[in-house]
Amino acid sequence: MLTISRLAAYAGVTVRAVRHYHRIGLLPEPERDRSGYRNYDAAAVVRLIRIRTLADAGVPLARVQELLDAGPQEFAGAVQEVDTALRAEIRRLRDTRSRLARLAAGEHLALPQSVVGYLDRLRGLGVEQRYIEMERDAWIMIAAQVPHSIDSVIAKKHEELDDPDMVKLYGLLSGALDWPADDPRVVEVAAFMERLMMRAVEAGEMGADDGIDDQFVDLLDSTMVESSPHAARLLAILEERGWRGWTRIEQVPADRLDTELPPS
Repeated sequence: MLTISRLAAYAGVTVRAVRHYHRIGLLPEPERDRSGYRNYDAAAVVRLIRIRTLADAGVPLARVQELLDAGPQEFAGAVQEVDTALRAEIRRLRDTRSRLARLAAGEHLALPQSVVGYLDRLRGLGVEQRYIEMERDAWIMIAAQVPHSIDSVIAKKHEELDDPDMVKLYGLLSGALDWPADDPRVVEVAAFMERLMMRAVEAGEMGADDGIDDQFVDLLDSTMVESSPHAARLLAILEERGWRGWTRIEQVPADRLDTELPPS
């Protein structure tokens, strides 16, 4: 007869594991002898080895009992089910590892690849990293709100970047992050933005449904206002000229649609 420590040694497990198998009902616990010890026989060693073999093979402990008591055909079917579940878990873990590897690039956290590519394009155009980080945070929130249409939204943003005037605007905005609120150049930026918006209205590109609710738009706008000292003033100037909002620009007076953009 064997003590619990000898049983564990013969089966290649720890005493703690044996006691755990007792608690969950996988391994019957023998009665104590007159000396207060529990003694195990060869059948306990065999069962414990079978338990360990199944567990090492990836069979969940919740299913080990089922397999121990199954006939040959039932055993084969149950093993196949476990194998299928393990294959699915392997795929999930591979996907997780792939995501972790992409996270090293920074922008990949909570962002689809289309947005990452757009931010990379902004870098290539010389937009400052601080401004790109502001855009990144906004796109993280937008992508979570409209996950099924974010790629088409970004495709539109790429089209906008084909316009030299839009590239110039990005350069102005990113370079203005450290301007004081009363910097006279803010008025010049507002005028340039107004002309771009007028042109968008003429082209019928203003006012499209973006799928984002008003409360979320207000959140994005308030985030922009808090981004730099001149942001609130810039919005105020635009509102004085008949334009409201930043994420979703509205209220365009029809008599202001004849202004040409200055040469870039």
